[in-house]
Amino acid sequence: MIYGYDPRTGETVGSALPETDSAGVDLIVSAAVAAGAAWRATPADERAEALEAVADALTAHVDELWQLADQETALGEGRLRGEVARAAGQFRLFAQVVRDGGYLEAVIDHADPALTPPRPDVRRMNHPLTGVVAVFAASNFPFAFSVAGGDTASALAAGCAVVVKAHPGHPNTSERVAKIVRNALPYPDLLGLVQGMQAGADLVRHPRVVAAGFTGSVAGGKAIQKLIDERETPIPFYGELGSVNPVVVLPSAKVGEVASGFAASLTLGVGQFCTNPGLVFVPEDDELRKALVAAVEATGGGPMLAERIRDGYLGGLGRLGELPLLAEGKPGEGAWAVAPKVFATDLESFGERLPGIAEECFGPAAVVVTYREIAELRRVLERLEGSLTATVHGGDPDEAEEIVEVLGRKAGRLIWNGWPTGVAVCWAMHHGGPWPASTSAYTSVGATAIGRWVAPVAYQDWPEGLLPDELKDANPLGIPRRVDGRLQAG
Repeated sequence: MIYGYDPRTGETVGSALPETDSAGVDLIVSAAVAAGAAWRATPADERAEALEAVADALTAHVDELWQLADQETALGEGRLRGEVARAAGQFRLFAQVVRDGGYLEAVIDHADPALTPPRPDVRRMNHPLTGVVAVFAASNFPFAFSVAGGDTASALAAGCAVVVKAHPGHPNTSERVAKIVRNALPYPDLLGLVQGMQAGADLVRHPRVVAAGFTGSVAGGKAIQKLIDERETPIPFYGELGSVNPVVVLPSAKVGEVASGFAASLTLGVGQFCTNPGLVFVPEDDELRKALVAAVEATGGGPMLAERIRDGYLGGLGRLGELPLLAEGKPGEGAWAVAPKVFATDLESFGERLPGIAEECFGPAAVVVTYREIAELRRVLERLEGSLTATVHGGDPDEAEEIVEVLGRKAGRLIWNGWPTGVAVCWAMHHGGPWPASTSAYTSVGATAIGRWVAPVAYQDWPEGLLPDELKDANPLGIPRRVDGRLQAG
């Protein structure tokens, strides 16, 4: 049986839930396959309306959902209400994406017999993957990266059925969210849910699963990739994994704003964000150092989401403990509570300890690295592994010229005078980065996340009557297309 636990007390909450056995996984996937066939044939406008219905359903149940999730995560009303709104917002965004049709990347090259060799009529567009997308829910976002998260929203928008492996940190929340989403969909079996570690393995191995999405640790991602590698038929794996999110503070940065912003970002959600600023490069400046210490010491900790996550954080602190402790926040309250900790070192010593010293410590911990000259930073930044984000703080953009290029190769999102925690759900967002931040060049947040769940098909000299509407000359659906090399609005 699977139980939810209250991070504040360590005691069980909610109902005991059965683990999904292999036969159950097969039934759920098979039902999703059948529903997916009908869903792919559903007109775009109707699919968009269904996504909006899911958004409305989540919003209508927010009072119930935040309280249920708080029992299993201790994240609090404000954070959880906001996360339900974010989850609903993702479904509304993808309704827009479906109606827009640009994600289909429709291209028409008419025949041209005058070319050498002559060119046939070739037309191409994206189609949804045929089968089921497996989604692994995240621990730290019970709504926005879980059952009703971005992976589910984007896959449904693409035209795929989804089966989610619930995270053990919020099993009852997952069950309730799944029921709410199913009730809003025209084909309830479009969204399946399985519980238990073995169920997750069975899901990835299932022959009707055609892709997998995951948000979690590097170790978890590698475990899923290993299962995929053992399949007879390989499938794409879209994992969003570990990240230290380096921050470079330039000499022209405003000391007070940097210190307060860093402390707030570091401790947001007890540091349990994939975009947590775990590595900060600062100039040798006594005023800045004192401001950082004061800001961190004014913070407080809190209970982490699970005992296993708390133990992982303490293990990470043990690794960082070889460095001097710069500042420590107040101890948190709760069975799995921790205190924020910030360690310090100089650039040369940091470089000597790479790569181990720069591994992610999931939680409210960071390393502050002091440097003398900006020119010295580049050689160390070059040696960092990939991250989801990289941030620069400064008042003079010219100071950043020597490091901009290298940061652009180390992260998927570059931030100026801001903080990485918080990822906007919009058309332009990219939430990914070089390994180990993610396993692919695709984003897991924003409109273009839909690209993970589609594949192109080209039609050569195909009869007009057999072409999809999206590729007919008349463009009856009014979608944007590239015709004979020229982009045309819908």
